[in-house]
Amino acid sequence: MPDIKVNSLIKFYTLVLLNKGPTHGYELLKELEQHFGKHMSAAHVYPFLQLLEKNKLIAHKAQEARDKKQYYLTAKGKQFTIEVLNKFNDVLNAYIESKVKVCAHCKCEIYKGGFKKTVKGKNLIFCCPHCAKAYDMRK
Repeated sequence: MPDIKVNSLIKFYTLVLLNKGPTHGYELLKELEQHFGKHMSAAHVYPFLQLLEKNKLIAHKAQEARDKKQYYLTAKGKQFTIEVLNKFNDVLNAYIESKVKVCAHCKCEIYKGGFKKTVKGKNLIFCCPHCAKAYDMRK
């Protein structure tokens, strides 16, 4: 695979949008503007598209009378995008796993919330009040 750095959210999201299907450069700009809530210039996107095209990760076909380019991922580009998405997925999983707690009673994983209770001087987390009560009642 080519050594292309996807080191910004704009580049990452551009790949995500291309992965959805063929699109014009102008449509990419508008979608990026909507997603990030700020104006995007052609300089944010077109150099990256040119780099992808140079490395045969995307191609384009001219459509309509004004000769607009519609970009699409090549087979090589789809594989590259999958690799980038998998790396991003690994980063997200590591972050989420750092936030996951385990119920002291049933051992289920708790991402958000939970029921906190002090038992025998220990601050514990449970998935629900029922587990806290069951844990408290055990001998």
